[in-house]
Amino acid sequence: MSPAKPTQDPATLQEVENFLAGVPAEQRSALERLRDQIRAAAPEAIEMISYGVPAFKYKGRSLVSYAAAKSHCSFFVQSPAVMEAHVEMLAGYNISKDTVRFQPEQPLPEELVHTLVLARMAETNTKA
Repeated sequence: MSPAKPTQDPATLQEVENFLAGVPAEQRSALERLRDQIRAAAPEAIEMISYGVPAFKYKGRSLVSYAAAKSHCSFFVQSPAVMEAHVEMLAGYNISKDTVRFQPEQPLPEELVHTLVLARMAETNTKA
């Protein structure tokens, strides 16, 4: 029997929806797609707003987050180790130590998002 999914607070989900509603349409579409990909990879994660941006929490710890900037969107992997372990997959992307930046008209591939989210979950599981 699998453990029950933590309960998602509807008010917190509304905060995420409100954040997305305030983002320009093209970026909003890319971020909603990213959100759906994260949800698919980590269905037991809880959505929230953290540091002013939409985020996911897994087993009580920050997992990943995302946001829109003036000229790009960001996927915050929140782990230099995960980024380094997947550097070959990230070739060609604008990255920093724990972030993947992308253009809204070129959203991140589902396989990349899935791989990075699962790696973050595995990392969290080893720290739990």
